[in-house]
Amino acid sequence: MSALGNLVAGIAHEINNPISCIIGNIDVTQGYIHDLLGLLDLYAQQVPAPGPDLKTQLERADLDYVRDDLPKLTQAMRDSGDRIVNISKSLRTFSRADTETRQVFNLHEGLESTILILRHRLKADGQRPPIEIVKEYGNIPKISCFPGQLNQVFMNILANAIDALDDARQQTSLAELEAHPQRITICTKAERQQVSITIADNGPGVPEAIKPKVFDYLFTTKAVGRGTGLGLAIARQIVVDAHGGSLEMRSKLGQGTAFHIQLPL
Repeated sequence: MSALGNLVAGIAHEINNPISCIIGNIDVTQGYIHDLLGLLDLYAQQVPAPGPDLKTQLERADLDYVRDDLPKLTQAMRDSGDRIVNISKSLRTFSRADTETRQVFNLHEGLESTILILRHRLKADGQRPPIEIVKEYGNIPKISCFPGQLNQVFMNILANAIDALDDARQQTSLAELEAHPQRITICTKAERQQVSITIADNGPGVPEAIKPKVFDYLFTTKAVGRGTGLGLAIARQIVVDAHGGSLEMRSKLGQGTAFHIQLPL
């Protein structure tokens, strides 16, 4: 996992160089476009009656459309570039390599990077509306921890929540999903020298017979190829053994599942 984290962080770093070049040159390109369009306007004033060849070329170029569309194109390039920058930043935050000593880390940054990485699984498709993410972030301090490990915990829990909602939609009509949107709620707060993170979904919930086993190694209710039975076991090991915290699950059938993480300051 450490080697994979270093690899992802290295790729994200390499992406920054070309994308910074692209974003940095958008303003220059917009300036050139403004100058060229101004020059064409001046030519139109100086040559109000162009020859047949020039007139044909002007009609083919459709300058009015180009003048209207070029700013939209450059803005789309800027927005896309900013999106890549955010993805790159999230990858570097998520894969932050842990050292043998703890690091001071903003847990909200870790949560945000994980949500962005999973964003493609939250989008609407032909079978369901988007899964909503509700953020109820409190005013929590940075904590001394192993950031990469905690990001792995957030990833495992959020991915499990999405899996549960995906399974639930198979038995739910589109009209029902639109009337009762699928939702994941993330709450953070500081209390009694601890930081608390709760990640809850409004999915089908966990049956009573399965609850005692959810943190067991190799236990999974997912089909072959979808789950290994390691995600929650590793999450508990990271929270409890590596950070001296606690990880609990509470669930009711038909009402959803919540994972409560507590980490000491």
